[in-house]
Amino acid sequence: GDRLVSQIRDDLAERLLVLYQANCREDWQWFESELAYCNAVMPLAMLICGKSIPNDPMTSAGLDSLNWLTNIQRSNSVDGHFVPIGSNGFYQQGGERALFDQQPVEAQTMVSACLEAFRVTEDKCWRVEAQRAFEWFLGRNDLNLAVYDPNTGGCRDGLHPDRANENQGAESTLAFLQAWLALRLTENTLHSTT
Repeated sequence: GDRLVSQIRDDLAERLLVLYQANCREDWQWFESELAYCNAVMPLAMLICGKSIPNDPMTSAGLDSLNWLTNIQRSNSVDGHFVPIGSNGFYQQGGERALFDQQPVEAQTMVSACLEAFRVTEDKCWRVEAQRAFEWFLGRNDLNLAVYDPNTGGCRDGLHPDRANENQGAESTLAFLQAWLALRLTENTLHSTT
């Protein structure tokens, strides 16, 4: 209800929408010319702001960019597992995308964005995408290695091309816990309304 906060939200959301409109092409539906770190946060912001302002072009930009991002970050294998943009070079428009190092925060932000898309559209495909991203933590990834460690309750710091990063830092563990909690809350909300 704070007018200043609402005005700042509106201004920042409008700037993000303008960036999307300026950079979006048929083959590159994104806010800038690079996919880098915490990519799904930008579609998530558009979805949240589009719903709360309300602003249909923001919601559309959020859904379109998130749909494009989910397709970019899905493997070509039979299982179509989640493959986040690697932090060792990221992905420049027109260039080659980095496959590694894969970071837990990428899966967490994708889970959050997909669940917000589900809340906005009620389209179950977004719950499927959220689950796909979450399963990256459990071993449905390029290396078939669990990143979450049930023995310690921690989460490894990511995937290198040949192994998991055995460090279990706070950021990675929080990323797992936030993704897990977001999925559980969505499931509980669905069960309580049926």
